[in-house]
Amino acid sequence: MLSLFSSLYGKIADARNRLYDRGIFESYNLGARVVSIGNITTGGTGKTPLVAYVANILAERGEKVCILTRGYGRKDPKNRILVSDGESILATAIESGDEPFELASKLRVKAIVIADSDRVAAAEWAKRRFGVTAFVLDDGFQHRKAKRDVDIVCIDATNPFGGGKMLPAGRLREPLHNLSRANVVVVTRADLVEDISELKFEISNLAPDAAVFVANNKIERIFGLEEFIAKTQRPQSENKEEKASVAGIGSIGSRSVFAFCGLGNPENFFELLRRDQIEIVGTSPFRDHHIYSQKDIEKIESEAKNSGAEVLLTTAKDAVKLSDFKFEMDCFVVEIAMVVNEPEKLAKLL
Repeated sequence: MLSLFSSLYGKIADARNRLYDRGIFESYNLGARVVSIGNITTGGTGKTPLVAYVANILAERGEKVCILTRGYGRKDPKNRILVSDGESILATAIESGDEPFELASKLRVKAIVIADSDRVAAAEWAKRRFGVTAFVLDDGFQHRKAKRDVDIVCIDATNPFGGGKMLPAGRLREPLHNLSRANVVVVTRADLVEDISELKFEISNLAPDAAVFVANNKIERIFGLEEFIAKTQRPQSENKEEKASVAGIGSIGSRSVFAFCGLGNPENFFELLRRDQIEIVGTSPFRDHHIYSQKDIEKIESEAKNSGAEVLLTTAKDAVKLSDFKFEMDCFVVEIAMVVNEPEKLAKLL
Protein backbone atom coordinates (compact mmCIF):
# COMPACT_ATOMS: atom_id res chain seq x y z
CA MET A 1 0.00 0.00 0.00
CA LEU A 2 2.84 2.41 0.86
CA SER A 3 4.51 1.65 -2.48
CA LEU A 4 1.26 2.46 -4.27
CA PHE A 5 0.92 5.80 -2.50
CA SER A 6 4.61 6.57 -3.14
CA SER A 7 4.18 5.92 -6.86
CA LEU A 8 1.14 8.22 -6.94
CA TYR A 9 2.99 10.90 -4.95
CA GLY A 10 5.89 10.82 -7.42
CA LYS A 11 3.59 11.13 -10.42
CA ILE A 12 1.79 14.11 -8.85
CA ALA A 13 5.13 15.80 -8.11
CA ASP A 14 6.29 15.28 -11.70
CA ALA A 15 2.98 16.55 -13.10
CA ARG A 16 3.21 19.67 -10.96
CA ASN A 17 6.76 20.33 -12.15
CA ARG A 18 5.72 19.96 -15.78
CA LEU A 19 2.98 22.54 -15.27
CA TYR A 20 5.56 25.00 -13.96
CA ASP A 21 8.05 24.13 -16.73
CA ARG A 22 5.40 24.84 -19.39
CA GLY A 23 4.27 28.09 -17.79
CA ILE A 24 0.76 26.81 -17.01
CA PHE A 25 1.49 27.38 -13.32
CA GLU A 26 3.03 30.83 -12.98
CA SER A 27 6.30 31.61 -11.20
CA TYR A 28 6.62 35.17 -9.92
CA ASN A 29 9.63 37.47 -10.09
CA LEU A 30 10.41 38.77 -6.60
CA GLY A 31 12.07 41.92 -7.92
CA ALA A 32 15.50 41.17 -6.45
CA ARG A 33 18.17 38.49 -6.61
CA VAL A 34 16.82 35.21 -5.21
CA VAL A 35 18.83 32.29 -3.83
CA SER A 36 16.77 29.22 -2.96
CA ILE A 37 18.11 26.63 -0.51
CA GLY A 38 16.22 23.39 -0.14
CA ASN A 39 16.17 19.61 -0.04
CA ILE A 40 14.96 16.77 -2.21
CA THR A 41 14.25 14.71 0.93
CA THR A 42 12.39 15.33 4.16
CA GLY A 43 14.23 15.52 7.46
CA GLY A 44 17.37 17.35 8.48
CA THR A 45 20.07 17.85 5.86
CA GLY A 46 22.02 20.68 7.49
CA LYS A 47 20.04 23.28 5.55
CA THR A 48 19.74 25.92 8.28
CA PRO A 49 23.52 26.47 8.69
CA LEU A 50 23.75 26.86 4.90
CA VAL A 51 20.94 29.44 4.87
CA ALA A 52 22.91 31.45 7.46
CA TYR A 53 26.14 30.95 5.48
CA VAL A 54 24.62 32.21 2.22
CA ALA A 55 22.85 35.16 3.88
CA ASN A 56 26.14 36.16 5.48
CA ILE A 57 27.99 36.07 2.13
CA LEU A 58 25.36 38.28 0.48
CA ALA A 59 25.28 40.73 3.39
CA GLU A 60 29.07 41.08 3.41
CA ARG A 61 28.90 42.02 -0.26
CA GLY A 62 26.55 44.91 0.45
CA GLU A 63 23.18 43.32 -0.25
CA LYS A 64 20.10 44.11 1.83
CA VAL A 65 19.22 40.50 2.65
CA CYS A 66 15.85 39.04 3.58
CA ILE A 67 15.31 35.38 4.49
CA LEU A 68 11.85 34.12 3.53
CA THR A 69 10.77 31.04 5.45
CA ARG A 70 7.55 29.17 6.08
CA GLY A 71 8.38 28.93 9.80
CA TYR A 72 7.41 25.31 10.32
CA GLY A 73 5.91 24.50 13.73
CA ARG A 74 5.08 28.08 14.69
CA LYS A 75 2.04 29.03 16.74
CA ASP A 76 -0.12 30.44 13.94
CA PRO A 77 1.16 29.41 10.48
CA LYS A 78 -1.45 31.60 8.73
CA ASN A 79 -0.01 34.88 10.03
CA ARG A 80 2.96 36.75 8.60
CA ILE A 81 5.58 37.20 11.30
CA LEU A 82 8.42 39.70 11.04
CA VAL A 83 10.94 37.76 13.08
CA SER A 84 13.72 40.31 12.65
CA ASP A 85 13.84 43.68 10.92
CA GLY A 86 17.60 43.43 10.53
CA GLU A 87 18.17 45.33 13.75
CA SER A 88 16.07 43.72 16.48
CA ILE A 89 14.37 40.37 17.06
CA LEU A 90 10.64 41.10 17.13
CA ALA A 91 9.06 37.69 17.81
CA THR A 92 9.46 34.70 20.07
CA ALA A 93 10.51 31.23 18.95
CA ILE A 94 6.94 29.99 19.46
CA GLU A 95 5.53 32.79 17.29
CA SER A 96 8.12 32.50 14.51
CA GLY A 97 9.19 28.84 14.61
CA ASP A 98 12.49 27.58 16.00
CA GLU A 99 14.60 27.79 12.82
CA PRO A 100 13.56 31.37 11.85
CA PHE A 101 14.27 32.52 15.41
CA GLU A 102 17.64 30.75 15.37
CA LEU A 103 18.53 32.42 12.06
CA ALA A 104 17.45 35.83 13.36
CA SER A 105 19.56 35.36 16.50
CA LYS A 106 22.60 34.23 14.53
CA LEU A 107 22.52 36.85 11.77
CA ARG A 108 21.22 39.88 13.68
CA VAL A 109 22.02 42.99 11.57
CA LYS A 110 22.90 40.96 8.50
CA ALA A 111 19.41 39.81 7.51
CA ILE A 112 15.72 40.51 7.82
CA VAL A 113 13.80 37.31 8.62
CA ILE A 114 10.13 36.81 7.72
CA ALA A 115 7.97 33.75 8.39
CA ASP A 116 5.09 33.49 5.93
CA SER A 117 3.64 30.57 3.99
CA ASP A 118 3.06 32.94 1.03
CA ARG A 119 6.63 33.88 0.26
CA VAL A 120 5.76 35.79 -2.91
CA ALA A 121 3.46 38.15 -0.98
CA ALA A 122 6.00 38.39 1.84
CA ALA A 123 8.74 39.31 -0.64
CA GLU A 124 6.63 42.08 -2.19
CA TRP A 125 5.93 43.50 1.28
CA ALA A 126 9.57 43.23 2.38
CA LYS A 127 10.92 44.89 -0.75
CA ARG A 128 8.51 47.78 -0.36
CA ARG A 129 9.19 48.26 3.35
CA PHE A 130 12.92 47.52 3.60
CA GLY A 131 14.35 47.97 0.11
CA VAL A 132 15.55 44.37 -0.04
CA THR A 133 18.08 43.60 -2.80
CA ALA A 134 18.54 39.83 -2.18
CA PHE A 135 16.16 37.16 -0.95
CA VAL A 136 17.13 33.78 0.48
CA LEU A 137 14.33 31.22 0.24
CA ASP A 138 14.53 28.77 3.12
CA ASP A 139 13.32 25.31 2.06
CA GLY A 140 12.55 26.61 -1.40
CA PHE A 141 13.36 23.80 -3.88
CA GLN A 142 9.71 22.70 -4.18
CA HIS A 143 8.37 26.26 -3.78
CA ARG A 144 8.31 26.97 -7.50
CA LYS A 145 5.84 29.83 -7.22
CA ALA A 146 8.84 32.09 -6.61
CA LYS A 147 11.39 32.51 -9.41
CA ARG A 148 15.00 32.12 -8.34
CA ASP A 149 18.41 32.99 -9.77
CA VAL A 150 20.26 30.21 -7.96
CA ASP A 151 18.74 26.90 -6.86
CA ILE A 152 20.80 25.17 -4.15
CA VAL A 153 19.97 21.67 -2.93
CA CYS A 154 21.44 20.15 0.24
CA ILE A 155 22.16 16.44 0.25
CA ASP A 156 23.09 14.78 3.53
CA ALA A 157 26.10 12.51 2.98
CA THR A 158 24.96 10.20 5.80
CA ASN A 159 21.60 9.47 4.12
CA PRO A 160 21.63 11.07 0.67
CA PHE A 161 18.34 10.02 -0.87
CA GLY A 162 16.24 8.70 2.01
CA GLY A 163 16.36 5.11 0.82
CA GLY A 164 15.51 6.12 -2.76
CA LYS A 165 11.76 5.91 -2.18
CA MET A 166 9.09 8.59 -2.42
CA LEU A 167 6.93 9.68 0.48
CA PRO A 168 5.31 8.04 2.38
CA ALA A 169 7.37 4.85 1.91
CA GLY A 170 10.64 6.80 1.90
CA ARG A 171 11.85 10.37 2.37
CA LEU A 172 12.02 11.69 -1.19
CA ARG A 173 9.86 14.77 -1.79
CA GLU A 174 10.00 14.29 -5.56
CA PRO A 175 11.64 11.81 -7.95
CA LEU A 176 15.43 12.00 -8.11
CA HIS A 177 15.56 13.06 -11.77
CA ASN A 178 14.20 16.44 -10.64
CA LEU A 179 17.57 17.15 -9.06
CA SER A 180 18.49 18.33 -12.57
CA ARG A 181 16.77 21.66 -11.71
CA ALA A 182 19.54 22.45 -9.20
CA ASN A 183 22.26 24.94 -10.08
CA VAL A 184 24.26 23.99 -7.00
CA VAL A 185 24.37 20.85 -4.88
CA VAL A 186 25.98 21.01 -1.43
CA VAL A 187 26.90 17.67 0.10
CA THR A 188 26.54 18.31 3.82
CA ARG A 189 28.04 16.40 6.79
CA ALA A 190 30.67 14.95 4.49
CA ASP A 191 33.03 14.49 7.44
CA LEU A 192 30.63 11.98 9.02
CA VAL A 193 31.18 9.38 6.25
CA GLU A 194 34.34 7.69 5.02
CA ASP A 195 34.02 8.39 1.29
CA ILE A 196 31.70 10.54 -0.85
CA SER A 197 33.22 9.83 -4.28
CA GLU A 198 30.40 7.46 -5.26
CA LEU A 199 27.78 9.97 -4.08
CA LYS A 200 29.40 12.78 -6.07
CA PHE A 201 29.40 10.55 -9.17
CA GLU A 202 25.69 9.85 -8.68
CA ILE A 203 24.95 13.56 -8.25
CA SER A 204 26.87 14.38 -11.45
CA ASN A 205 24.65 11.94 -13.35
CA LEU A 206 21.44 13.34 -11.88
CA ALA A 207 22.45 17.02 -12.16
CA PRO A 208 25.22 17.24 -14.78
CA ASP A 209 25.11 21.05 -14.97
CA ALA A 210 25.19 21.68 -11.21
CA ALA A 211 28.25 22.89 -9.33
CA VAL A 212 28.94 20.48 -6.46
CA PHE A 213 30.37 21.64 -3.13
CA VAL A 214 31.29 19.66 -0.04
CA ALA A 215 30.50 20.97 3.43
CA ASN A 216 31.18 19.96 7.01
CA ASN A 217 29.56 21.18 10.19
CA LYS A 218 31.76 22.34 13.03
CA ILE A 219 31.11 23.37 16.62
CA GLU A 220 31.59 27.12 16.57
CA ARG A 221 31.15 27.75 20.31
CA ILE A 222 29.40 26.48 23.42
CA PHE A 223 27.32 28.72 25.69
CA GLY A 224 25.66 28.22 29.01
CA LEU A 225 21.88 28.13 28.40
CA GLU A 226 21.25 31.31 30.41
CA GLU A 227 24.00 33.14 28.55
CA PHE A 228 22.68 31.93 25.19
CA ILE A 229 19.14 33.11 25.96
CA ALA A 230 20.41 36.45 27.24
CA LYS A 231 22.48 36.87 24.06
CA THR A 232 19.39 36.54 21.88
CA GLN A 233 17.69 39.32 23.85
CA ARG A 234 20.53 41.85 23.99
CA PRO A 235 20.96 44.66 21.46
CA GLN A 236 23.44 43.90 18.70
CA SER A 237 25.88 46.55 19.93
CA GLU A 238 26.30 44.75 23.26
CA ASN A 239 26.90 41.41 21.55
CA LYS A 240 29.61 42.98 19.39
CA GLU A 241 31.49 44.16 22.46
CA GLU A 242 31.68 40.67 23.96
CA LYS A 243 32.34 38.77 20.72
CA ALA A 244 35.98 38.09 21.53
CA SER A 245 35.28 36.49 24.90
CA VAL A 246 32.07 34.63 24.23
CA ALA A 247 33.77 31.51 22.84
CA GLY A 248 35.02 30.69 26.32
CA ILE A 249 31.67 31.11 28.07
CA GLY A 250 29.94 27.88 29.02
CA SER A 251 32.92 25.61 28.43
CA ILE A 252 31.99 22.09 29.53
CA GLY A 253 35.61 21.01 29.94
CA SER A 254 35.98 17.26 30.42
CA ARG A 255 32.62 16.73 32.09
CA SER A 256 30.41 13.88 30.93
CA VAL A 257 27.44 14.95 28.81
CA PHE A 258 23.82 13.95 28.25
CA ALA A 259 22.79 15.32 24.84
CA PHE A 260 19.23 15.99 23.69
CA CYS A 261 17.69 17.61 20.62
CA GLY A 262 14.64 17.79 18.37
CA LEU A 263 16.12 17.64 14.87
CA GLY A 264 15.31 15.96 11.60
CA ASN A 265 18.43 13.82 12.01
CA PRO A 266 19.43 13.81 15.69
CA GLU A 267 22.10 11.11 15.32
CA ASN A 268 24.19 13.47 13.20
CA PHE A 269 24.26 15.97 16.07
CA PHE A 270 25.33 13.30 18.55
CA GLU A 271 28.03 12.06 16.17
CA LEU A 272 29.32 15.62 15.69
CA LEU A 273 29.78 15.90 19.46
CA ARG A 274 31.62 12.58 19.60
CA ARG A 275 33.90 13.68 16.76
CA ASP A 276 34.78 16.74 18.83
CA GLN A 277 35.91 14.45 21.66
CA ILE A 278 32.95 15.31 23.91
CA GLU A 279 32.18 12.45 26.28
CA ILE A 280 28.53 11.51 25.74
CA VAL A 281 27.10 9.07 28.29
CA GLY A 282 23.48 9.30 27.11
CA THR A 283 21.18 10.84 24.51
CA SER A 284 17.51 11.73 24.14
CA PRO A 285 16.24 12.47 20.61
CA PHE A 286 12.88 14.18 20.06
CA ARG A 287 10.87 14.72 16.89
CA ASP A 288 11.91 17.59 14.65
CA HIS A 289 10.64 21.00 15.87
CA HIS A 290 9.57 19.46 19.20
CA ILE A 291 7.90 21.91 21.60
CA TYR A 292 9.27 21.22 25.07
CA SER A 293 7.40 21.11 28.38
CA GLN A 294 8.62 21.12 31.97
CA LYS A 295 7.84 17.39 32.09
CA ASP A 296 10.22 16.87 29.17
CA ILE A 297 12.97 18.69 31.06
CA GLU A 298 12.36 16.60 34.17
CA LYS A 299 12.49 13.41 32.09
CA ILE A 300 15.70 14.51 30.38
CA GLU A 301 17.34 15.30 33.72
CA SER A 302 16.21 11.99 35.23
CA GLU A 303 17.71 10.06 32.31
CA ALA A 304 20.86 12.17 32.49
CA LYS A 305 21.37 11.50 36.19
CA ASN A 306 20.76 7.78 35.69
CA SER A 307 23.40 7.74 32.95
CA GLY A 308 25.95 9.46 35.19
CA ALA A 309 26.05 12.68 33.18
CA GLU A 310 27.34 15.86 34.80
CA VAL A 311 25.85 18.37 32.33
CA LEU A 312 23.22 18.63 29.58
CA LEU A 313 23.98 19.70 26.02
CA THR A 314 21.60 20.73 23.23
CA THR A 315 21.43 22.71 19.98
CA ALA A 316 20.70 26.38 19.38
CA LYS A 317 17.53 25.35 17.53
CA ASP A 318 16.29 23.65 20.72
CA ALA A 319 17.64 26.25 23.13
CA VAL A 320 15.50 29.06 21.72
CA LYS A 321 12.46 27.17 23.12
CA LEU A 322 13.85 26.53 26.63
CA SER A 323 13.82 29.96 28.26
CA ASP A 324 10.71 29.34 30.39
CA PHE A 325 11.84 26.12 32.05
CA LYS A 326 13.61 25.31 35.30
CA PHE A 327 16.75 23.18 35.14
CA GLU A 328 18.40 21.47 38.08
CA MET A 329 21.44 20.47 36.01
CA ASP A 330 23.74 22.82 34.11
CA CYS A 331 22.61 22.99 30.48
CA PHE A 332 24.83 24.15 27.62
CA VAL A 333 24.11 25.10 24.01
CA VAL A 334 26.13 24.23 20.91
CA GLU A 335 26.24 26.71 18.04
CA ILE A 336 27.07 24.98 14.76
CA ALA A 337 28.63 26.62 11.72
CA MET A 338 29.17 25.34 8.18
CA VAL A 339 32.54 25.02 6.46
CA VAL A 340 32.46 24.78 2.64
CA ASN A 341 35.36 23.30 0.68
CA GLU A 342 35.57 26.07 -1.94
CA PRO A 343 34.17 29.18 -0.24
CA GLU A 344 35.39 31.74 -2.78
CA LYS A 345 33.96 29.77 -5.69
CA LEU A 346 30.55 29.55 -3.99
CA ALA A 347 30.64 33.24 -3.07
CA LYS A 348 31.44 34.20 -6.67
CA LEU A 349 28.60 32.01 -7.95
CA LEU A 350 26.14 33.66 -5.57
